[in-house]
Amino acid sequence: MVAKTVVYLEVIKARGHPNIRARHRTTLEVTKESYLTVRGDCIIGVSADKSPLEFSEEFKNCIRGDDAIIVTIIEASSLRDIILAQGSPHLILTSSTKTILRKSTYIEPSTIAIRANKAAGDLRRDLVEKLKDPLTLVEIKLYCLQLGEITSVYELSRRVF
Repeated sequence: MVAKTVVYLEVIKARGHPNIRARHRTTLEVTKESYLTVRGDCIIGVSADKSPLEFSEEFKNCIRGDDAIIVTIIEASSLRDIILAQGSPHLILTSSTKTILRKSTYIEPSTIAIRANKAAGDLRRDLVEKLKDPLTLVEIKLYCLQLGEITSVYELSRRVF
């Protein structure tokens, strides 16, 4: 009998904006705000339909796990980029306006993931160009799974004697 891995999903829909630069080296942000200045160089989407405060309790519990892995897929105009990050039991998740992934371990109410392998400045530049168009719709899929729940179907057949 093979154990099933449970994966939790949240989807954020947002729009592009002419001031999106996506140059920040350590963070990536999506905001519910509709405006953006050029100083907001970590922001990749505005007018988001969801924030951490609105995530399901199941998803929040998952990303607060000691061994939580968050896979983020950012899609716009048939272009895609993927980010891997870790969760933390210390996540606060009470922001009602912004959602942030960080390369660092800094946590505040909008932080949903730490130790990410990418920030805004690491995204595909062709994707970033699309995000500068206010008519572009961006979909951010956040998948959470617990490492302790993963079981390989090959676990027993790959033993080394």
